[in-house]
Amino acid sequence: MTVSSLMALAALFLVLLWTQTSSGQPSNPCCSYPCQNRGVCVRFGLDQYECDCTRTGYYGVNCTNAEFWTRIHELLKPSPDTLHYILTNFKWLWNIINQTFIRDRLMRLVLTARANLIPSPPTYNSAYGYINWESYSNVTYYTRLLPPVPEDCPTPLGTKGKVKLPDSKYIVEKFLLRKKFIPDPQGTNLMFAFFAQHFTHQFFKTHNRMGLGFTKALGHGVDAGHIYGDNLDRQLNLRLLKDGKMKYQLVNGDMYPPTMAEALVNMSYPPHVPLKNQLAIGQEVYGLLPGLVMYATIWLREHNRLCDILKAEHPTWSDEQLFQTTRLIIIGQTIKIVIEDYVQHLSGYYLKLKFAPELLFDVQFQYRNRIAVEFNQLYHWHPLMPDSFIIDKDEYSYKDFLFNTSMIINYGVETLVEAFSKQIAGRIGGGHNINPHMLKVAAGVIEESRKLRLQPFNEYRKRFHLKPYKTFLELVGGDEEFAKELEELYGDIDALEFYPGLMLEAPRPGAIFGESMVEMGAPFSLKGLLGNPICSPEYWKPSTFGGKTGFDIVNTASLKNLVCLNTKRCPYVNFHVPVVSSEDDRSIKKPSAEL
Repeated sequence: MTVSSLMALAALFLVLLWTQTSSGQPSNPCCSYPCQNRGVCVRFGLDQYECDCTRTGYYGVNCTNAEFWTRIHELLKPSPDTLHYILTNFKWLWNIINQTFIRDRLMRLVLTARANLIPSPPTYNSAYGYINWESYSNVTYYTRLLPPVPEDCPTPLGTKGKVKLPDSKYIVEKFLLRKKFIPDPQGTNLMFAFFAQHFTHQFFKTHNRMGLGFTKALGHGVDAGHIYGDNLDRQLNLRLLKDGKMKYQLVNGDMYPPTMAEALVNMSYPPHVPLKNQLAIGQEVYGLLPGLVMYATIWLREHNRLCDILKAEHPTWSDEQLFQTTRLIIIGQTIKIVIEDYVQHLSGYYLKLKFAPELLFDVQFQYRNRIAVEFNQLYHWHPLMPDSFIIDKDEYSYKDFLFNTSMIINYGVETLVEAFSKQIAGRIGGGHNINPHMLKVAAGVIEESRKLRLQPFNEYRKRFHLKPYKTFLELVGGDEEFAKELEELYGDIDALEFYPGLMLEAPRPGAIFGESMVEMGAPFSLKGLLGNPICSPEYWKPSTFGGKTGFDIVNTASLKNLVCLNTKRCPYVNFHVPVVSSEDDRSIKKPSAEL
């Protein structure tokens, strides 16, 4: 056989292979996601598969036939949009409910319904698309909710869409870049934005040297590692090693984080930052933004304040016991503030949310959490950031704001808190609202999802019991030009990527983002918060926190208390910009041009 004949046969083989793939008959049948309703696709042979429907409430070849009680549940269960409407309207009725036992019943229902959507123990991780011991035991990995797209699929997202994904830089510039600042209609402010960043980076710590699927935050949840460091060496260098306290410096009688010369820890500062302004903080990147330094200062003051309270009650306790007990109180305060202030604001619910671990003591619940890569992706809320920052009538560009740690001492905590509480943040959902300074980060999120082979946005919609979108027009809320541009890039709504889908989905009326962000983010959040060991029956008792005084501090924690107990005067502090009228606490000041 001649060389030309061999080349002709090879070309014919490639054509046949391409024809087989493009005709919807991929070599791996799991590429088309045939198993519905949380059924697990198991491949057999070369082109066979089987769906494992165990305990899904469904049966059949593809887990599409509902069992009797599943059908009843589906008939009675209201849609997410219906529930959202009920919870965000009828304020007079919720004011009554919030004063009765019904509030506790509803809160337990919210917690169990949301948390049960997150598997515990975890099933998959960033390295494995099937259940194995490594996925369970190796906490250096992020977990993942859905297995990765198989590597031998005809398209990057399975069987649908184009064979090549659009350039990530083009996506963010075309659909996410801010044209004009869009204020959040819910009235979210920068105090919220910086809290979100400060809070989540105790468990969103990708270990880039190891790889995108690895994390340095081995606690996988609220462990206050952003205050104390994520390892023992860093913690000891930040501690005063006396009376349980953390190191600090005093400036004009006010307490601030120590400099790096006083606490030898690694921090990420560029060369132009003077040594005297290089503050030592638990999280190595928190010198980046004054808002993060502000929260680090507040928590430092709170820790040392609590140490004084505990020492007065327990004069025989060692430095170690004072430190460790104070840390548990700080973790408890954090969870309470996140649920009752942070999540409460974000939800827009008139149901008054409640941090009460005992509500789950009589139901099956696992007190362990693992951070999923999807949760990490979901939480990139860069549109919150404004185009400039207004502090006490002074306007700062990004160039002047970044790494400006001197701002905390020059203005003081009170002034920064008030400024950030009064400046409105941007709307997250709907696209076209990311400041140019953060486009590179957004593009990096898309690239990360591709390397980790996250399944399409619609597959995650189904995983959280949401109806998959049928068209791009439906996704973007009726904007025909927007929808057409997306369809030209992706080819099929079932090939839309996870992060772009979350960010481009049309927001709910008057809301900060769309249905998917809420319905996917809330289960991750609540499982992580209530799955903390301090919420377990063995831990949730006064003795864990040093007695009744410490327990009361946890149970009365709030954003306002956190700030006002650690400042000389109590500034305006809220996650919502100041209201115009007391009649409706959702009305906000019309954002002025300088914001």
